[in-house]
Amino acid sequence: MATAPARRRLSREARHLQLIDVAWRIIREEGTEALTLGHLAQQAGVTKPVVYDHFSNRSGLFAILYKEFDRRQTALMDDNLRRAAPMLEQRATVIAASYIECVLQQGREMPSVMAALTGTPELAQIRQEYAVSFTEKCRALFAPFCDGLPLHDAALRGMLGAAEGLSDAVVNGVVSEQQAKDELFQVIIAMVQRCRTLAEGGERDE
Repeated sequence: MATAPARRRLSREARHLQLIDVAWRIIREEGTEALTLGHLAQQAGVTKPVVYDHFSNRSGLFAILYKEFDRRQTALMDDNLRRAAPMLEQRATVIAASYIECVLQQGREMPSVMAALTGTPELAQIRQEYAVSFTEKCRALFAPFCDGLPLHDAALRGMLGAAEGLSDAVVNGVVSEQQAKDELFQVIIAMVQRCRTLAEGGERDE
């Protein structure tokens, strides 16, 4: 029988990171069904109260795992954006590629984490927070190419809906990764071009 690792004194931040790492290992090796707060405590070599101090409940743990994955993917996207030229086509390419690649890099673990969150208030909150964060990022990135007109929420949400639909199509083998990236790129370009057209129409009306 495997024995739990010896307990170590860690700072709160270091302990939190350790618990996250152990949780991911449990998911990879045993599946999401095995990830309970009690099992996490045993595998991490800590007491249950320590785990409950970091994660109020099982849904809270899965929500933090999702956010941690999203944080890492956002950091990669931001790094790619910093490397790209500040031009419309280059930024659209990075956003399209990063979004599709993020979904593909989820592997087996992230869909199971999302499934474990299905029906919970945590999932609804995560989806809302992500939608706001992603659309606001895109609004700031593409505003300089809209000739002074703002990108409206409807256009940004439409682009997000296209991204989600294309990602789902890739995962299910309906379209290829490159086809999804190319189509999402075109959706972004069309969104900005429509904004430009509205701006030009407004100038002619003046």
